[in-house]
Amino acid sequence: MIVIALCISGCRKTKAGLVEGKVNVVTSFYPLYDFTKKIGGDYVNVINLVPAGVEPHDWSPKSRDIKNMTGAQVFVYQGAGFEGWVKDFLGSLSKQSTVDVVEASKGVNFIYTDEKKEEFDPHAWLSPLNARQMANNIKTALVKADPAHKDVYEQNYQNYASQLTELDGRYTTALAQTSKKEIAVSHHAFAYLCKDYGLTQMSIMGLSPDAEPTSQDLKKINAFIKDHQLKYIFFEELVSDKLAKTLAKDANVNTLVLNPLEGLTEAQLEAGEDYISIMDKNLKNLVMSLQ
Repeated sequence: MIVIALCISGCRKTKAGLVEGKVNVVTSFYPLYDFTKKIGGDYVNVINLVPAGVEPHDWSPKSRDIKNMTGAQVFVYQGAGFEGWVKDFLGSLSKQSTVDVVEASKGVNFIYTDEKKEEFDPHAWLSPLNARQMANNIKTALVKADPAHKDVYEQNYQNYASQLTELDGRYTTALAQTSKKEIAVSHHAFAYLCKDYGLTQMSIMGLSPDAEPTSQDLKKINAFIKDHQLKYIFFEELVSDKLAKTLAKDANVNTLVLNPLEGLTEAQLEAGEDYISIMDKNLKNLVMSLQ
């Protein structure tokens, strides 16, 4: 009973979702939440800003999120323009806040989206090797915030980095054996994955999953599907699949899920899914489509 009482008093949860006695980390969206949980373990309380089932491109912070940020020790965001709200959000924090702001994608070799090389594709986490770099940045921040548990964070990171390396190996082996190398997707989110494994994507929408395609865009992807004799169009779960299914019907092909891991559904979280398990499901569907 004494032990239980000490745990309750030492790790008391506040109304805002913060936990006393732990390192409180606020993350901007799901992959960063998952990486932080894996590395932080029992010593870290992770609060993900974007709720389950919500597409982060359309999300903006609420007043309760500012409360969590003000009391947190670490804030982890993707960067590369993915979270357009970050600058204003950080500017609205109380002057008393001492939160350490961490750009998870620091050190990643970005893919440019324009000829002037001024804008980046932010979807770097869809490369397992980039995910490993991002996890390392998170580990460094946790060690800084809580040096007493440095050895735990270092070991957890090494374990997780090994899992990401093995995931990369599974992708490399499986995709090297497929006869096709082209994929048709609803959301132009897979450039890093394609670059790592020698694939080419053609998308219905652009970098934002709710962008409206033009009639010319639809003609292009239809031609792409026919030219490469594709059997599937990939869609994602957090946005409407109506357009992908309509296009698939017109092109006489089927649809499959290719999850950009911008967020998980409640059902996926309850089932214990995470970054690696969803990436493995993505790989299975990619192999099926590329035969």
